[in-house]
Amino acid sequence: MSARLAGHHVAVLMGGLSPEREVSLVSGAACADALERSGARVSRIDAGRDIAQVLTALKPDVVFNALHGAWGEDGCVQGVLETLALPYTHCGVLASALAMDKAKAKAVLAAAGVAVPGGGLFNRFEAARDHVMPPPYVVKPNAQGSSVGVFLVFEGANSPPQELAAPTWDLGEEVMIEPYIPGRELAVAVMDGKALTVTDIVPRTGFYDYDAKYAEGGSVHVVPADLPPKVTAEALRMAEVAHAALGCRGVTRSDLRYDDVNDVLVLLEVNTQPGMTPTSLAPEQAAHLGIGFDDLVCWMVEDAYGRDGEGRLA
Repeated sequence: MSARLAGHHVAVLMGGLSPEREVSLVSGAACADALERSGARVSRIDAGRDIAQVLTALKPDVVFNALHGAWGEDGCVQGVLETLALPYTHCGVLASALAMDKAKAKAVLAAAGVAVPGGGLFNRFEAARDHVMPPPYVVKPNAQGSSVGVFLVFEGANSPPQELAAPTWDLGEEVMIEPYIPGRELAVAVMDGKALTVTDIVPRTGFYDYDAKYAEGGSVHVVPADLPPKVTAEALRMAEVAHAALGCRGVTRSDLRYDDVNDVLVLLEVNTQPGMTPTSLAPEQAAHLGIGFDDLVCWMVEDAYGRDGEGRLA
């Protein structure tokens, strides 16, 4: 067992309140195991609204935030941790909130020279009533991750997704609607501002949805992607520019689409707390470059400490 983090008390936040709770529990458990193997004393916390009281009682040295989705990834929990003066992994308040809001993030990325899809925000009832743009297009919540609530509307569809108008819909009143970009699903992880490599994701279901992302065998990951060198270089550049433009820290993952027929590459979004499950993309890219899972998790903790002289986020 490595003693790299011996003497450190790390609180791992997992679970949480979002639709991505189950994935977060898997990510958190994997990271907590890695930290224990590295010699840290680990407190595993299923994060709820009493998180400030729980952390105040525990007094950890640092917090590993393994939450995904709303509340844990959108600046809310980050604000609590700032208030408690606890160093924590991943992005700060502003970058987390900005990246989670797809419409605002796209505006920032476009201003930084990153190619993004067109489209815009629409009220969910308006989007359910009639096509707001000619199919094919993509409908997704403006502030969720893991492909939760995403619909593909194909050419010839008689009507938009009626789920958008359902009383049970709880993914926000506005939805992002973008033209569908045919071609290949790509991902680029960025660690400490430097892009790692490009993964070509081949979903077995035809669409990289929640199950394709997290179910065993749901997709095939080609690492590194077999792409023309100029496309690889541009994907890496776009991910690094996006990471910097949003003010991100630590490890992020950019999702892109490449239309190889028309040679069009666009960046869809930046994930500020990428999954850390056995099938997740960022750990897989790090491993391809010789950075093992335990070393990656340890680096995230060390990065949280190193953000200024007092171990707080700069």
